[in-house]
Amino acid sequence: MAIIALGSIAFGVYLLVKGGDWTIDSAVAIADRSGLSKIFIAATIVAFGTSAPELFTSINANISGYPGISVGNVIGSNIANVLMVLGISAIIAPILINRAAIRIDAIVMILATAAMVPAILYGLLPRWGGIAMVVAIIGYILYQYKASKLDVEDLEDEDEDAKNPYLMVTLGILTLLVGSELLVQGAVAGGVALGVPEAVIGMTMIAFGTSLPELTACVAAARKGESDMIIGGIVGSNIFNILSVMAFSAVVKPLVIDSRFAAFDMPIVIAVTMVFALMLFAFGRIGRSVGAAMALAYIGFTALQYSGAAETFLATL
Repeated sequence: MAIIALGSIAFGVYLLVKGGDWTIDSAVAIADRSGLSKIFIAATIVAFGTSAPELFTSINANISGYPGISVGNVIGSNIANVLMVLGISAIIAPILINRAAIRIDAIVMILATAAMVPAILYGLLPRWGGIAMVVAIIGYILYQYKASKLDVEDLEDEDEDAKNPYLMVTLGILTLLVGSELLVQGAVAGGVALGVPEAVIGMTMIAFGTSLPELTACVAAARKGESDMIIGGIVGSNIFNILSVMAFSAVVKPLVIDSRFAAFDMPIVIAVTMVFALMLFAFGRIGRSVGAAMALAYIGFTALQYSGAAETFLATL
C-alpha cells in the first residue's frame, strides 16, 4: 500500500509540473495569437480551469449536506491563493505588477468579496443570490473581453504547423486536475498506511489539494517570468471562487452558512483581500522578502486553525 501511495504521489507531482508548463505556455500563445492580454487569459481561462476542484468539491459538499465545506473551501482557497500561491511564486522570482492592466480586475475582486459578506452575516446565500452572482461574473467576463482586446495584428495565419494552443491549454488544465487528484489520493493512502488519523489527513492534504492547480500554474509562470499570468490567475481565481464556486453551490441548493465564518474567518479573508488589493494598486513589485512573509503568514493561519483558537474565540462571544 505504501509503495502504491508513493508511486501515486510521484506521478501526481510529475503531472502537476508538466500540466503547469503546458498551461502557461499555451495561455501565453493564446494571448499572442488572439490579441487578448495575458492578464485577461489568466484571469478567465486559466483561473476558471484551475478553480475546477473547488467547484466540484463545493457543489458536491452542499448537495451532500455539508455546506460548511463549501463555504470554507471558498474562503480558505482565497486566503491560500494570496498568502501561499502568491507568496511562493514571489520567492521563486520577484513579481512585477502592471497596475493599469489589473485595476478593474482588482476592483471586481474587492466587490466580489464584499458581495459574500451579507450572506455570511445573515447565515444564508439563497438561490436567487447565487443566480445574481453568476450573472455578475458573465458580465465581468464579457466586459473584460472587450476591454482587453489589444490593437495588434492577428497572428493566426502564422505558425500553422504549431500545436493548437487552445487544445494544449485544455490538456494542461486537465493534467493539473488529474495530477492534483493523484497526489491527494496518494497522500491519503500513505497517511492511512502510516496510521495518521483520517481527520488530520482530511484537514491537511485534501484541503491543500484543491489549491494545487493554482499553485503549480503560478510556480510555472514564475519560472518563466510571466508575472501577468501569476497576478491575473490569482485575482481571477479569487473572483471565480466567489462568483461561480459559491454561487453555483447556492444555485443547486441554498447555501446555509455557519456563524463561525462571520465571527472568525470572514475578517481574515477580508483583511487578506484588502492587503492584496493595496499591493496591486500601490506597488509595482512583490519581492522575495514579501513573498516569504506571506508564506509564513499562511503557515501561521493554518496553525491557528489547528490550535483551536477559533473555537476558544467563539466560546467567549
